Amino acid sequence: MKIVSTPNAPQAIGPYSQAIILGDIIYTSGQIALRPDGSFLDGDIISQTRQVLENLKHVLESQNSSLSKVIKTTVFLSDMNNFNQLNEVYAQYFENHKPARTTVAVKTLPRNALVEIECIAQK
Repeated sequence: MKIVSTPNAPQAIGPYSQAIILGDIIYTSGQIALRPDGSFLDGDIISQTRQVLENLKHVLESQNSSLSKVIKTTVFLSDMNNFNQLNEVYAQYFENHKPARTTVAVKTLPRNALVEIECIAQK
């Protein structure tokens, strides 16, 4: 088992890792709209989703993987009314590759974020 840490994505804000590698599978922690310097992007669902996916992309790329190797994502939304806007941005990052996905609405997210996404990818 290997712990992943890259300066190109925000460091964990709690007692967890950006990701863990077991064998040839990368399990990322959930990402919210934190910039790599740790500041929160307090924007709309579109800008927050973009930041979250950029964070995931950087975590994966730090391990010679990519979004094209994502097997599954789990998306947490603070408001299911943002589902369509989330999908607009999400589709830009997963144009030809469509990983399995679960999307759920939750009461609140850390830092009152609008979206959090985690993924499982092949190394």
